[in-house]
Amino acid sequence: MPASLKRLRSVIKMITQRKTCPAGWTKFRCSCYFLSSVSGSWTEGRQDCNKRGGDLVVIDSAEEQTFLSKLINKDTWIGLNDRDKEGTWKWVDGTPLTVTYWASKEPNNGNADGNVAEEDCVKVLGSQSSNWNDNLCEAS
Repeated sequence: MPASLKRLRSVIKMITQRKTCPAGWTKFRCSCYFLSSVSGSWTEGRQDCNKRGGDLVVIDSAEEQTFLSKLINKDTWIGLNDRDKEGTWKWVDGTPLTVTYWASKEPNNGNADGNVAEEDCVKVLGSQSSNWNDNLCEAS
């Protein structure tokens, strides 16, 4: 490995180890997470995150999903939706969905009883398996 690459990795490691999170936030790897105690719609949740300088979480690894499943104890919105095109899931940062943790028979667009309900936003099921469920974006 070239010396310049070793130095770069060393600097990155130093930076990530020194990063601290604001009071009330939880650090995992290089990111800070805030779990709001306020209930609201997906859009309200995202607006609250934006006001705090963040956004709804983008989950891109099994390790992050495991971390979140330990942090979350009730249904919680994540930054995933298919509002633009039904069935095309993407994250709030514009990245496509590559890693999934859907609950059994999800996503179902509210079609469990034969009625399509346009469930376009995703939450983590905090009280169950911490898997994902598509839900109405207006739900609280």
